[in-house]
Amino acid sequence: MSKHKGGFTLPGEAGYEELTLRLAEKWGADVIRDSDGTVLSDEILNSGYEIYSTVCVIREHNEWARNNMDSLQQCFLMTGAQVASSGEMEISLLESFFSEQFAVNGSDESVALWQVFDRTSNTELPKDKWTYSSDKGAVVLAGIIPWHKYTVNFLAYRIWEEISMYNHVTNNWDKEHLMQLDPMHPGARKYLLSWMDKWCAARPHTNVVRFTSLFYNFVWIWGASECNRYLFSDWASYDFTVSPLALSEFEKAYGKKICSEDFINKGILNSTHMTPDKTKLDWMDFISAFVAELGREFVDIVHSYGKKAYVFYDDSWVGMEPYGKRFRSIGFDGIIKCVFSGFEVRLCAGVKAQTHEIRLHPYLFPVGLGGLPTFKEGGNPAADAMKYWNNVRRALLREPVQRIGLGGYLHLAEGFPDFCDCIEAIKDEFDEILSLHAKGKPFTLKPKVAVLHAWGRLRSWTLSGHMHETGEHDLIHINESLSGLPFETIFISFEDIKNGVPDGIDLIINAGAKGSAWSGGEKWRNEKVVENLTSWVYKGGVFIGVNEPSAIDGFDTVFRMAHVLGLDMENAGSHCHGKWQYAVEEVSGLVPCGAELGNKKVRLTDGRAKVLAEKGGCPAITVNSFGNGKGVYVSSMLPTEESRLANTRLLLNIILYAAEETLESDCVTDNPNTECTWFNEAGYMVLINNSATPQRSGVKAGGQKFYVELGSYETKFLNAQESQSSSK
Repeated sequence: MSKHKGGFTLPGEAGYEELTLRLAEKWGADVIRDSDGTVLSDEILNSGYEIYSTVCVIREHNEWARNNMDSLQQCFLMTGAQVASSGEMEISLLESFFSEQFAVNGSDESVALWQVFDRTSNTELPKDKWTYSSDKGAVVLAGIIPWHKYTVNFLAYRIWEEISMYNHVTNNWDKEHLMQLDPMHPGARKYLLSWMDKWCAARPHTNVVRFTSLFYNFVWIWGASECNRYLFSDWASYDFTVSPLALSEFEKAYGKKICSEDFINKGILNSTHMTPDKTKLDWMDFISAFVAELGREFVDIVHSYGKKAYVFYDDSWVGMEPYGKRFRSIGFDGIIKCVFSGFEVRLCAGVKAQTHEIRLHPYLFPVGLGGLPTFKEGGNPAADAMKYWNNVRRALLREPVQRIGLGGYLHLAEGFPDFCDCIEAIKDEFDEILSLHAKGKPFTLKPKVAVLHAWGRLRSWTLSGHMHETGEHDLIHINESLSGLPFETIFISFEDIKNGVPDGIDLIINAGAKGSAWSGGEKWRNEKVVENLTSWVYKGGVFIGVNEPSAIDGFDTVFRMAHVLGLDMENAGSHCHGKWQYAVEEVSGLVPCGAELGNKKVRLTDGRAKVLAEKGGCPAITVNSFGNGKGVYVSSMLPTEESRLANTRLLLNIILYAAEETLESDCVTDNPNTECTWFNEAGYMVLINNSATPQRSGVKAGGQKFYVELGSYETKFLNAQESQSSSK
């Protein structure tokens, strides 16, 4: 395929014009963008390429912010628990936190919202027993109980915008710390809208305004000690959206008060992994309504200058979730997502937008997110790029995006020619994949799969961040596996099944730890949920439970779907009860060599479920016939790095087996290290090697089996004639 110009966004850099234009040609770029910390020179702006200009609406306003400190963004924090040794004590507010990130909001309206708790008795301390000392930066407690634990919930200004803070620390910048404004304050809103108009007017060369999300960042609380710098992070949290004004406006809109403890939650906070209650959902709805309404005003300004508006779905994206009910009303022309993994590609590709763009990794920084060297001595960015592309490629074969690109400081690539060659090869593969999608959708197998959790469609293809942040959760690995498997996949909530399972769904997966949003937690107390799922399985549906599916206390079984699964989770009450004996009934080819099964303490309920695999003396994979349908249990989908590919094939096999489809279906390779996608309209079969070692792979199509040799991470595009010549 000849070199195609287009569909690639390159980060340019003033002072490196020759490099910028040379790599733009090599990588087939049609767009050059700036990045946080870089600018584009006139030579680049006038070079004939389209220009993306990055804007973070809430920062770069320090002069205005210093004169309007009450308009800074805020959050509730909780001090560490302190044990009282007498009837009086002082609790320092910011002692545990990164001093460059936070400053106490000691205003009267702020202090009125603070709460002090006796965590030993789990009661709030009356306000007449504590006072705030601004001189000491502490709360003074009196009349308290010795040897009880006490904490303070307080409001703090965030005085260093978190993404800028991370970039600053990572790259050792020596420049002013940027603060962030809260546009919910009328003065800040008016100022920012006027500033946006002037910003657009000053950039006649800009074709696309690339919003670094909008107004509120995901929560990222840094600690004082480098031994635990990241005290709390959640890419889907709304904890950074609070202020006295917001709390007041919420009360007016919803007719109820919300307090600091609703956010602090005994110090646990309310991470996305926890099942949301109505108060949290109402707060999210309140913030989303505000973000969508104001976001539309910013987009309208951009459009008034004849420019397009794209949004970067990371960083300050809270309140504009792309699968939320208000996202389309904002009016973005495109969405951009940074990706490490396949599930992130599917997250981006499934959003209703005109243009979808993924930002590849590694980012052009000296070190990566994990702190390891990337574009510096000891780094191997070409190997990193290929590793990430290996994850991304299989998802792109299932659902396309229109564009790819990079971010960061282009000059860092100059000393890594193998990285430059690698990106060129990746761009060529991307162009070929995109050309096949243009001719028709890829072939899919039955069944249609639905993933059931508390968030449903709102959190399609994600949990609460990148894979490295949620690696202990089964569902993120299931999402990653599904992202490249040949099944139509949707995400549903418990609300979606309150009146019955939607038509067209053949198989439902429920995976997660007991009490989590992913398993369902409190949602399983609804008897209609259990009733409707039970009826659906009895009539022919398949329910696959992983880890601790449908688990909740207070009923006759821990698993609410135990009657369908044919097994239940062990607990203290079951230790004195006898266990059903079983024999493992292996299914040929079901568990690939190298697959990693979990060792979950479960037991059969009536001895009818078939045990297909065991681990540590406990059932690891079971199948239970229930009416015309089935309940399938899998102990875990947490692979090791070595078992990742085998576990993906295990999930494929379990889905096919449960749906009574052959494991040797068309377009399924016989080698778990490889995968196949068939584009019928284009007449092409694409085979990929997901491993770093050469592989031989056979695949059946139209009753004929083909064999292909694949090099390390290789992709092969075979038309019908080439496929026939590969058969043996």
